[in-house]
Amino acid sequence: MLKELRPQPPDKIIKLIQEFKDDPRDQKIDLGVGVYRDPTGLTPVMRAIKTAEKMLWETEMTKTYTGLAGDPGFQQAMKDLVLGDAVESDRVAAAHTPGGTGAVRQALELVRLASPDASVLISAPSWPNHKSIVNYLSIPARDYRYFDYETRTVDFGGMMADLSHVEAGDAVILHGCCHNPTGANLNETEWSEVAELLSSKGAIPLIDLAYQGFGDGLDRDVAGVRIVAGSLPETLIAASCSKNFGIYRERAGILLAIVPDSAARGVAQGNLAFLNRQNFSFPPDHGARLVTMILGDDELRADWMKELEEIRANMLGLRTQLADELRRRSSSDRHAFVKAHRGMFSLLGGTTEQVMAMRERHGIYMVGDSRINIAGLNRESVPQLAKAMIEVGM
Repeated sequence: MLKELRPQPPDKIIKLIQEFKDDPRDQKIDLGVGVYRDPTGLTPVMRAIKTAEKMLWETEMTKTYTGLAGDPGFQQAMKDLVLGDAVESDRVAAAHTPGGTGAVRQALELVRLASPDASVLISAPSWPNHKSIVNYLSIPARDYRYFDYETRTVDFGGMMADLSHVEAGDAVILHGCCHNPTGANLNETEWSEVAELLSSKGAIPLIDLAYQGFGDGLDRDVAGVRIVAGSLPETLIAASCSKNFGIYRERAGILLAIVPDSAARGVAQGNLAFLNRQNFSFPPDHGARLVTMILGDDELRADWMKELEEIRANMLGLRTQLADELRRRSSSDRHAFVKAHRGMFSLLGGTTEQVMAMRERHGIYMVGDSRINIAGLNRESVPQLAKAMIEVGM
């Protein structure tokens, strides 16, 4: 049987990582992989995580299973972090998942359970795994316009025109903040208009929230999420702790399912537990336990927030430096979008040929659509990137 398996296409980012490793040049720059790096190139363990791990090592008495939906303390801590008081707590079902990717997968499984004929709308462009998972689950999908490649900003008119054709029961994947791969975000007015449209159409938003705290701050980054969740009877939110807590390998994520009333919550909660049981039974606890400890302790939370703000400020500083350097070298403001974007990523709008030229001639690796990870830079490498971009005409 297994000899009948067909080769699967390699993941483009994983392939890019290996190509970068195999490049012998000393001055190469990796802007492809989506992890935060400090100015030394390290993806650090955050101070509060280290402290919490020591505390956990000293106090943890068992390694037995958690509940199917994870620890209730983690669920409540994440509800508060993401939603604040935007939604009544008795309308929110929750399940801990292996990372944000696991939350997206479970959300799509839930959509399929609830509405087998549903379609899923995905922004063009989007994180490639969105479409990959949707296709694997055999859920019909179509794109909606999101990014204007001329201005490198949100094509809000095109977005709303495409979403106006959504049908009742369909799901629309939205990026909560720090849009991947573009870095271009909706403002609060636009979020309100999207919420009103989806509500009128009877569609359910599925919000992928992977970078809370990386854009404009913990609360401002979820302003749009809270507008949508507080406006619609139903919303799905797939949230990740990988980036803002720096626990990528611990796989801590959560799926929040907001339902119309408390009566529907129990059924939704039961379905989330059922899906966890089918896919992986009990979720991994270590990362979620650390997050719960940090969010529940005033001192640890304050230190975490301080370091998260340092990370955010570092990325904003690199954006400003790169935009200024590009302005100086090009004698134009055509790259001002770099400063306006938020989060780790910006989509430069370069061609495939330009991306390959950056790699072959300058040792600068980015994803084929010209997405760069700002956090892969430091103050010394910014001029190198700017010089290469101008030389290839990007």
